[in-house]
Amino acid sequence: MTVGLQIRGGTKVYPGTRALQGVDFDLHLGAVNVLVGENGAGKSTMMKVIAGVEHLTEGQILIDGHPVRLDGPDAARRHGIGIVFQELNLFPNLTVAENIFMGRECTRAGIDIDRGEQRARTRALMARLEQDIHPDTLLGDLRVGQQQIVEIAKSLARDARILILDEPTSALSATEVEILFRVIGDLRRQGVGIVYISHRLEELLRIGDHITVLRDGRITGARSMEGVDLDWIVRAMIGGASKDYAKATDHPFGPEVFRAEDVCLTRPGGMAVDHVSLTVREGEILGVYGLMGAGRSEFLECVIGRHRHATGRLFIQGRPLTARSIAGRIAQGIALIPEDRKNDGLVQILSIRENMTLSSLGQVTTAGVHMNLGAERRRVGAFIKRLVVKIASMDNPVSSLSGGNQQKVVIGKALMTRPKVLLMDEPSRGIDIGAKAEVFRTMRELAAQGLGIVFVTSDLEELMALSDRIVVMSNGRVTGRFDRRDATETALVAASAKGHSIREPAA
Repeated sequence: MTVGLQIRGGTKVYPGTRALQGVDFDLHLGAVNVLVGENGAGKSTMMKVIAGVEHLTEGQILIDGHPVRLDGPDAARRHGIGIVFQELNLFPNLTVAENIFMGRECTRAGIDIDRGEQRARTRALMARLEQDIHPDTLLGDLRVGQQQIVEIAKSLARDARILILDEPTSALSATEVEILFRVIGDLRRQGVGIVYISHRLEELLRIGDHITVLRDGRITGARSMEGVDLDWIVRAMIGGASKDYAKATDHPFGPEVFRAEDVCLTRPGGMAVDHVSLTVREGEILGVYGLMGAGRSEFLECVIGRHRHATGRLFIQGRPLTARSIAGRIAQGIALIPEDRKNDGLVQILSIRENMTLSSLGQVTTAGVHMNLGAERRRVGAFIKRLVVKIASMDNPVSSLSGGNQQKVVIGKALMTRPKVLLMDEPSRGIDIGAKAEVFRTMRELAAQGLGIVFVTSDLEELMALSDRIVVMSNGRVTGRFDRRDATETALVAASAKGHSIREPAA
């Protein structure tokens, strides 16, 4: 296979850290080049260098054997390089078609925008991606998974010769993943060189032709995928055996800490949440499983107070949850770790320290007015240590952190509110195998201390390993309830495919 792009001696230095150290990387055309490593290993930095977003401190980039300087994203695009970032870069107040052609609009004689042509091309792209998304739909009205599809369509519209996909399946359903893999297969046959980054190691084994492993900014393995297995990948990533999600050490559960009764949320054409009832006890982890669109995230949003028109009854420690606002719900003991950390969990321009205390400023102020910066730094420092957040300084922008470390900041922000119930929506999205283990150990420790946890996941392995009880949702309804000891993957998947609720007691 032809090597289309190379990095030789690539080094990238940020204040306080060396993100890349002497990297030699080959990108093969007509192949899927999988890139793997723990959060903070340097994957995203290396891809940003290739996409022209960042520049090497030392070393060079070669395309077709010739040295080039990628001064910015436009220069990279002129060389046929496209990238789909893990954190979506889209405009929620614009239509799907406008997002896809932003910055490269179809025009009539270079004067006015040809919206008809943009709609036609958008329809063709959606058909290629097997999606029934209208070009004039506002992006903000789409699910996160559908927005990810639009981001992929935006890159396909540019006819990229080299396409970088950073965690492209993190928000996709199983059906959407299969469609994406078919598209990737077509692109590979057309000679496109694809860089595929994912923490879902089984995906890498299935789709990859070549693999490169990064650890602490250095390449620790680069070879053809032939003969590669999970053990080889994990050893190259972390220098040892797999980090397992240990089963819970049994601890006694306390009394009921949270109850939801008949929670409903209407949406155009039906119900997003349809009479959902469940309970959680102190020290218990309740897993909520279902396919995308099952209503899991919407249920958590109802509990935190995001949808004022939602109906139903909520109770904390037996007392009605009376607050209607999100701030009021937080004050009464509810905290949410949202699925979309970039838009809903963090303020990217603020520092790590400022983000972590956003929801608990009253605890670091004097008389509710004056900030006690010393107290704030001590509290943030304690949580950074507790959650093993890898940072150079708590005063650096939160945007400077890897995806996994940003997720830990969101978790720390929630825990600082001293919640009685912690809602976690896909807490492992975009987190590597090592960071997952750390987050899951933290969840277990919190449960052992008496915190009630409700967590939504699409990963059956995580669900089975972490949950004390499991609720399955489909089409907005509860379609199954399982004790951890009785649950099987077959039964969970079967329950997630049901279209009608199993009317059982909430407990």
